[in-house]
Amino acid sequence: MRPASLILGDQHFTLRPAAEDDVPAIAALLADDAIAAAREDPDDLQPYLAAFRAVDADPAHLLLVAVDRDGGLAGTLQLTLLPGLSRHGALRAQIEGVRVAAEHRGAALGSTLVRWAADEARARGAALVQLTTDLRREDAQRFYARLGFTGSHLGMKRDLT
Repeated sequence: MRPASLILGDQHFTLRPAAEDDVPAIAALLADDAIAAAREDPDDLQPYLAAFRAVDADPAHLLLVAVDRDGGLAGTLQLTLLPGLSRHGALRAQIEGVRVAAEHRGAALGSTLVRWAADEARARGAALVQLTTDLRREDAQRFYARLGFTGSHLGMKRDLT
């Protein structure tokens, strides 16, 4: 993907694929969250770097960053394309790790990123886009509902660590 310009009011961002140099800032964004803080450790970058390299090497994954005009990381998300047999062999897209830096929240960057990801998924042939959010994130649930997502399924997880 080529970098894209995002203009939101008087704020300008560049949306581009993440680079390895972005990993420390992405890890910090992931940890800057009351729920995720307990599971993230941005001081130990090795697991994040290994994961970045795996994501970056696989064309089914797109890890994006939004950079503000000062070069600071303003937001991130991951888009993954999942082939499957259900729905007549439909390709589906999964959005993960949506985060916006505290100083950029409330400026429509998050909704712009999610809409961009859905449009990109459609352009790549996906029939639907899905995501999960923690049940404790009531604000996030309202945010995704405003973007047209519905709570149509119960997501279940099992920790394997």
